Amino acid sequence: MAIMSSVDLIVGIPSYNEADTIGGVVRAVDCGLERYFPHLKSLIVNVDNNSPDNTKEAFLSIETKHKKEYISTPEGVKGKGYNLRNLFTLALEKGAKAVAVIDGDIQSITPEWVRDLASPVLNDGRDFVTPLYTRHQFDGTLTNHICYPVVFGLLSTDIRQPIGGEFAFSPAMIKYWLSREWKGSFYRYGIDIFMTVSAVLGGFKVGQVYLGSKVHKASAPKLGQMFEEVVDTLFTLLMDHKDKWINKTVEDIVIPPSSGEKRLEEPQELSIDIRDLKRKCHESFEENKETLKELLDPYSFVRIQEMIEMDYYDLDLLLWTQLFYTLLYTYDQEEGERKRIINALKPLYLARSISFDYSTWKYNIRFVETEVRRQALLFSTQKSYLWGLYWKGNREGLISSNKRFGQVAVRKGYVSKEDVLKALDIQLDENLHTGKHRLIGRILLEQGLLTPGEVEDILRDLKT
Repeated sequence: MAIMSSVDLIVGIPSYNEADTIGGVVRAVDCGLERYFPHLKSLIVNVDNNSPDNTKEAFLSIETKHKKEYISTPEGVKGKGYNLRNLFTLALEKGAKAVAVIDGDIQSITPEWVRDLASPVLNDGRDFVTPLYTRHQFDGTLTNHICYPVVFGLLSTDIRQPIGGEFAFSPAMIKYWLSREWKGSFYRYGIDIFMTVSAVLGGFKVGQVYLGSKVHKASAPKLGQMFEEVVDTLFTLLMDHKDKWINKTVEDIVIPPSSGEKRLEEPQELSIDIRDLKRKCHESFEENKETLKELLDPYSFVRIQEMIEMDYYDLDLLLWTQLFYTLLYTYDQEEGERKRIINALKPLYLARSISFDYSTWKYNIRFVETEVRRQALLFSTQKSYLWGLYWKGNREGLISSNKRFGQVAVRKGYVSKEDVLKALDIQLDENLHTGKHRLIGRILLEQGLLTPGEVEDILRDLKT
């Protein structure tokens, strides 16, 4: 089949050992392109990791009306990030106006997924589109308990499935991703959260689309490579761009526009081996006990220890949020200990997942979604706890992370460093005790330490 020199729309299918499912994905994609975008030049691309199970042959053997192309990483190079980077490069080379991505293991795909993912980019000016699915409460635990609450609570953006796997994006978004410095985990499991967090922090136009129920090769919570790389990518991006989110509050939360038919279908039927999860939780706790004892306050450590040893899992939302923020703060402060900190998070994450499963297993999907959103809201309202950690540990930490206004004011000689520190104390005290959030510049202005003209001069300097 001849290679196309230029295209309007590309649908990429990342894969590794998906020979048994990729055929159904290809057929649905081909039908969707023919049904909804017959006027466009479209290309179906399988970006693969040199799968040994004949994924390539399964992909190329499917009869389609649209041209197909197979791209693989070299033998021994594995990771979804490598696949998507190959897709990004190809899309720019071919001048694609939009790219949609659908994982190769999806079994619930319909032709309408292609329309619903690509249309917001092609027709509505969206740069990045994420999915909205119905998922079983045992599925997507890393999303439910870490990625979604963090994107909601810290980045103040309500993206329900930040690592869902199905996306669509514009060429401008691709260029931005490729312009970033790519770290090791971005090339593997960290790619989805890298894409989402970068889109939010970069100020791109984000949308969400309803796709119905997600049926795929689901699995129980994982503590290995996937957990480590997703969390490391998320934490790294948060620390590298702390100035862009540290001062946001619950009042700043943005809900990206959604499209498609809103529906909560019955989720994929799943079962988990709760005894195996508890065994893994206990083993992980034993492996990381000394680190947790060092990092957590005595009450929290004993609470977790007794919960796991007594086999009574009740890690409530408030304690989970505060434990998570404690480890996130420590990750920021101790760069040489970051792998150890991520490992220490593993038993806490499993304990929260098990507690959640016990509290929701007998309820319907609407109740589960309510609980997941409640958790995300608590991550936002408990941001004051994180502020307090920075305040207690190092008052200047927030100035260096939020250096834009305070440091410029000091450099220009308008105020002293002590003035900024006092204003920061006031800001943190109000955040912690009243929920009120005043900007440092506003506090200094109201104290008479800055004039309106000096504030404007500082703001002009920040824009350059």
